Amino acid sequence: MQATVNHKNQTFKIDFSKPIDISIELKTGKNNPNAWYLDPPKIIPVKMEGWIGSVKEGGTTNFNNIYFNPHSHGTHTECVGHITKDFYNINEHLKTFFFTAEVVTIAPIKLMGDFVITQQQLQQQLIGKTPEAIVIRTLPNTSNKLVQQYSNSNPPYLLKEAAIYLREIGVQHLLIDLPSVDKEKDDGKLLAHNAFWNTSGNVRLNTTITEFIYVNNTVTDGSYLLNLMIAPFKNDATPSKPILYEILNS
Repeated sequence: MQATVNHKNQTFKIDFSKPIDISIELKTGKNNPNAWYLDPPKIIPVKMEGWIGSVKEGGTTNFNNIYFNPHSHGTHTECVGHITKDFYNINEHLKTFFFTAEVVTIAPIKLMGDFVITQQQLQQQLIGKTPEAIVIRTLPNTSNKLVQQYSNSNPPYLLKEAAIYLREIGVQHLLIDLPSVDKEKDDGKLLAHNAFWNTSGNVRLNTTITEFIYVNNTVTDGSYLLNLMIAPFKNDATPSKPILYEILNS
């Protein structure tokens, strides 16, 4: 289903019948990506007073409890409330859901024992573009990202200067296929989070960071329309389902 979309004085031709899902499905058990030293998520039927919420096991309906942490167990979108004393709610501060987006592929470089994404790498990929959202796919990019166990692995991260650069060119929504934009163990500094959200200045309340995405290798780098869908949790972060649409007239 092709349609012409007007977005902030730009006109795009989009085929909405061909969504590109860059979220990771959350399942019960260990067959999920995981970080931050937590047990795997659980999706289990309710049991009470001799009744079980599983048709397979004799119940009348499937009626499951879900135990998970959005930061640890798959694709999630967070607002500045993730790192502030004051409570900020992602469901309150993300109020529009379509954005111009640029998909870029970056091989993190080794710096002082860590693998990092630098400002120069982002500049080379964006080549002067200033999208509302950036989708960062890191190399190597294999399907192992769908089940990777990241705790105590020191995965790649974004340097502070790179996050400042994205903020300064007006990127509002940062999406990445890693468990965090920051170093796993950094003594709580969270340099990239703080820099992107500008917590030491005019805080960017309506901007977001989405982590734990997966961008298949069949998706080419370039410009897309992003639909950033979230679950309506009153929390700093929520599970999310970012969808890309190819811009046909680009």
